[in-house]
Amino acid sequence: MLATWLTDRLGLTVPVVCAPMAGVAGGALAAAVSDAGGLGLVGIGREPVEGVQAQFALVANGDRKFGAGLLAWVLADRPELLDITLEAKPSLVSISFGDWQQHVQRVKESGALFATQVGTVAEARYAASSGVDVLVARGGEGGGHGRDLVATLPLLQGVLDAVDVPVLAAGGIGTARGLAAVLAAGAAGAWVGTAFLTCVESLLPPQGREVAFAAEDRDTIYTTVLDAARGAAWPTEFGGRAVRSEFTDTWHGRDDEVRATGAKPETWITWAGQGVGLLHESRPAADVVAGFAAAEQLLRDAASRSR
Repeated sequence: MLATWLTDRLGLTVPVVCAPMAGVAGGALAAAVSDAGGLGLVGIGREPVEGVQAQFALVANGDRKFGAGLLAWVLADRPELLDITLEAKPSLVSISFGDWQQHVQRVKESGALFATQVGTVAEARYAASSGVDVLVARGGEGGGHGRDLVATLPLLQGVLDAVDVPVLAAGGIGTARGLAAVLAAGAAGAWVGTAFLTCVESLLPPQGREVAFAAEDRDTIYTTVLDAARGAAWPTEFGGRAVRSEFTDTWHGRDDEVRATGAKPETWITWAGQGVGLLHESRPAADVVAGFAAAEQLLRDAASRSR
């Protein structure tokens, strides 16, 4: 068993958290990941209250550990989303991308761990000083939204040296080899999105799966033009990494023109990280978690070679 702060604190057998991918990571995926020994998170975007409650109903069952991820900029005008999240009694709540600081005390008073994503060492220092329980050091390789200023390994090294709170590594970690690497560096675990993207239990529709399976490692782009095209009110400093398409090849960097012309993507937007090239089929989440567990043997092998 891979023992870290994360596994000890939450009773996990594999130090992997399924990232709260809104529209993808629902209650079924979260439950499957948690039942397999990791920690599943329900991703919450701007869904109606009833939809969020329905997802929590799929995972909030007895003693099962699970978590939830919310967007700070959405909570600014949808505070009820945090209310119903805490009513579900998650073990961990992640709030990122905006004014998350105001929610720290309330989440911790509920008994849940508070996590937030950081993309620079300066952000990590600030978050640690704000009472955050665990940091997610998300490098630019990661799928979906965040910063693209620092890659995962340089970021992780800097954050681990800068703070005393537990750190999870995120961005480009798609197999046991990636998990072993960040654990060896000192991370308490991995925050993984893309590897769970096409799981059987995922909410990703068939067209999104087709896009993911066709993509290779070089086929993603970090851009803000997709949010411009769909009218999403993401803070301007956060773009998103998705599988490239004819639309992004044509319109990347031309956000104002997209808004003016009303141009829309011609294919499904599949938010994914640089590990998307590792996806080839829809697998049960339990199989993905079991694959990550092989990091234990990789670390043992590395230790024996160093003697």
